[in-house]
Amino acid sequence: MTTPTDRILILDCGSQFTQLIARRVREARVYSEIHPPRSLQWIRDWKPTGIILSGGPSSVYEEGAPTFDPGILDLAPVLGVCYGMQWIAHAVGGEVKGGGRREYGRAEVTILEAGGVFGGFAPHERTQVWMSHGDHVESVPPGFLITAASEDNPVVAMRHETRPIHGVQFHAEVMHTTRGAEVIANFLFDICHCSPSWTAGHFIEEEVARIKALVGDKHVICGLSGGVDSSVAAALVHRAIGDQLTCIFVDTGLLRQNEREQVEHMFGSHMGMKLVTVRAESRFLSALAGVEDPERKRKIIGHTFIDVFEDAAAEAGQDAAFLVQGTLYPDVIESVSAKGGPSATIKTHHNVGGLKPNMKFALIEPLRELFKDEVRNVGRELGLPEEMVGRHPFPGPGLAIRVLSDVTEEKLAVLRQADAIYLEEIRSAGLYGDIWQAFAVLLPVRSVGVMGDYRTYENVVGLRAVTSTDGMTADWFPFPPEVLGRMSSRIINEVKGVNRVVYDVSSKPPATIEWE
Repeated sequence: MTTPTDRILILDCGSQFTQLIARRVREARVYSEIHPPRSLQWIRDWKPTGIILSGGPSSVYEEGAPTFDPGILDLAPVLGVCYGMQWIAHAVGGEVKGGGRREYGRAEVTILEAGGVFGGFAPHERTQVWMSHGDHVESVPPGFLITAASEDNPVVAMRHETRPIHGVQFHAEVMHTTRGAEVIANFLFDICHCSPSWTAGHFIEEEVARIKALVGDKHVICGLSGGVDSSVAAALVHRAIGDQLTCIFVDTGLLRQNEREQVEHMFGSHMGMKLVTVRAESRFLSALAGVEDPERKRKIIGHTFIDVFEDAAAEAGQDAAFLVQGTLYPDVIESVSAKGGPSATIKTHHNVGGLKPNMKFALIEPLRELFKDEVRNVGRELGLPEEMVGRHPFPGPGLAIRVLSDVTEEKLAVLRQADAIYLEEIRSAGLYGDIWQAFAVLLPVRSVGVMGDYRTYENVVGLRAVTSTDGMTADWFPFPPEVLGRMSSRIINEVKGVNRVVYDVSSKPPATIEWE
């Protein structure tokens, strides 16, 4: 991707909220990237407009704790968040102590200086923030001023008297910090002097130019699923290279109801893209036979996809050099631990960890640095219809990871019908746009029930619906009881083999959105 004029480097010290920092910076229309601790030369070469040091679970005194060359404080304006502030204090002569002033959850702080990152705040204003720390800054380094305090902690924020170095002990990036977005905006615009130029139109213009230069006169294939990510990726690459792109839609047998027909109509008939449909249901089901482990499912499906792509491209008479994938930034973060940083790896994503080694295609991942809502905005800018860009996320491995056992055609049929009824009822209630993602799962248990005069021993379907902004965190959606009742009644009455429906009320974290 072409380098944006202004960009914020976020150095990951291990916080569960690091991704939210990047999200908040992007929301302010400034480009940001997350990287693990890097050398001074690497950071200098990256040429950040500003640097944010994230929070993290370590103590600055622990062996192996994240650390940096203090020279980074001279490269660009710096904002330390939680551990990041403690590292700054420790690195330049302040005192950091553990215990005694631990704070977790909501807290009220008093703003001592209305300026810097607290521009627009009133002097001595009290505001709610979110704390999550054990260690604290006991005394600030020489040349630093205390800019905020709480009842339990006299050093909640600090800044250097003359240099653009700021620290906050609280997490400005989480929604529980009521004016956190203003704190981040003040750092971006008043201290780093960024311009809010990171827009969908800007991204499209630069990415189209990059793809044209990369591809030249070669052919490209795209694995089209019909979901938001692959659809926007396909439209973006098509904007760049036109008929050099062939979209291959693989009916894996793991798709939602009527998915193939919808994709063929939208991309082939409506958008005029070169589209090849491959019926490969038996191939995928054979490869998945008897497999229960979700990670094995993902890898098998990823490998089979590549085999199918290679065969389909050969049959189309094209020697494709590139493969387009709709990988997003959260996929990368969750799969490779923030590009090698200390945050925990959560899962192997189909688009990131499921590819075959030594495949013949070079990857084009035009959305790799975008969050989901940024992808939707790019799709709208490209002219895709709202019913497409507004679709709920759907995983690359499809229904295979929503059958929580081995995958069979019979189980898929049950799940597919239950899922269709569930989504139909959500739309009927006018709630689809209020939900980030909703889907059904087929649980690996059977339940005793009574239907008519007979006892039954049938399947249990779990329903999941969450609200979120980017999929990194999520809360369960509070359906009205009567809506849940209709969903349950229809699924049990209309789907043969189901006698019980349950609703998942777990948030992320600690749960993930998908069950597998």
